[in-house]
Amino acid sequence: MNRIISENGLALIKRFEGCRLTAYQDSVGVWTIGYGHTLDVSKGRTITQQQADHYLRADCANAEKAVNRYIHIYHWNQNQFDALVSFTFNCGSGNLRTLLNGGTRSISQISEKIPAYRKAGGKVLQGLVNRRAAEKTLFDTP
Repeated sequence: MNRIISENGLALIKRFEGCRLTAYQDSVGVWTIGYGHTLDVSKGRTITQQQADHYLRADCANAEKAVNRYIHIYHWNQNQFDALVSFTFNCGSGNLRTLLNGGTRSISQISEKIPAYRKAGGKVLQGLVNRRAAEKTLFDTP
């Protein structure tokens, strides 16, 4: 049975992404708007709060699909699922595949590896350290 992100998971993403209704360049220079939305964003673009919420749900759907590809192996609880959707939203499905080692890592091994994904542009960022710690805490919650 496929899962969707809970309100708790959305709150985690919102907390770390923040919401900006005017396009800005993120720490590695990618044009971003809303809660970390990057598709078809350019300098000077503005959106409404309603559009930001819509983009967040749409972007989460992509991350949910990636995490759900492994549900038959791991049978995620809601907290594990939410943590990994947040992770995938931020790091991408390729990094999820690496984190899970293609579905061969154990739950405890996945938990141990989450904090390693703390760099952007080759640099450790405190915001990513904090986000991975929050994701790991959520992932480890029954």
